[in-house]
Amino acid sequence: MIIHEGLENFKPVKNAITTSGTFDGVHLGHQKIIKKLNESKRAENGQSVLITFWPHPKHVLFPEQKNLKILSTFEEKSAILDQLGVDHLIKVNFTKAFSQISSETFIKDILKQKIGTQTLIIGYDHRFGRNREGSFEHLKSNSNQYGFKVVEIPAKDVNSISVSSTKIRNALATGEVVLANKYLGRLYSLTGTVVNGNKLGQKIGFPTANISIKEPHKLIPADGIYAVRVSYQNNSYEGMLSIGVRPTIGFSERTIEVNIFDFDQTIYGEDLSLHFVEKFRDEVKFDNLEALKQQLKADWRTAKQILSKQTFPV
Repeated sequence: MIIHEGLENFKPVKNAITTSGTFDGVHLGHQKIIKKLNESKRAENGQSVLITFWPHPKHVLFPEQKNLKILSTFEEKSAILDQLGVDHLIKVNFTKAFSQISSETFIKDILKQKIGTQTLIIGYDHRFGRNREGSFEHLKSNSNQYGFKVVEIPAKDVNSISVSSTKIRNALATGEVVLANKYLGRLYSLTGTVVNGNKLGQKIGFPTANISIKEPHKLIPADGIYAVRVSYQNNSYEGMLSIGVRPTIGFSERTIEVNIFDFDQTIYGEDLSLHFVEKFRDEVKFDNLEALKQQLKADWRTAKQILSKQTFPV
């Protein structure tokens, strides 16, 4: 897949099969659209072009709403789209000025002239242009004028999955990662850098890597203890992860720390990807470190059992 930084760096391709949208999380509903995109490019001997927006439009249009979290960074989103077979990904810098482009301008100047669109694939409820004025009905009725074919993903195809980015965010916010993974069709993941901690885990026999997440808007699931898969330098490991304030030692700052099974390397400053399989208990305050150590032994057994039954792909 070729990533184009902005429309100005894209040159029209032959038989462009195009779609556009935020595609946050690239969940099963989005994957329906991409599947159709790929089917059409094969049928028409074309190339698939996906236009996406960064930062998330709501962060630009409603900056006062601080609570909107994203399911995927641009890097995560582009990696998934690459795996799904998209040929060209255009990263459009979303600004307030861009949001004021009319649907007519978006169609004529961008979809047709800049992209060279031959077929446009959109979801049944997709809207575009200033104030979301553009619609499938408008495109369909004017397709001859615009000079490209319009294909809609019907409501029944999308609604049968019953998935949305909002549903996934709500599931993760309450720790229901199994449900979120079902909607995503894969394990929800975070990528961050290993930073120094207080090394308490090492003292009680369960060393942990403390993770700092670079993207401030990335959604971090609810506090608790999780069974996870850990990706490091193209290798996959099992692990258990804690999100919370570590009440046993009176810590106040929220942290993310993972105990990687059968792993003994010094990796400060390195990046890890954490893939959530299941939350199996809440964060609890223990009377002393020995009680915490005994609970961690039980957590290890629980996590191993959960991971042995994992079915969703990483």
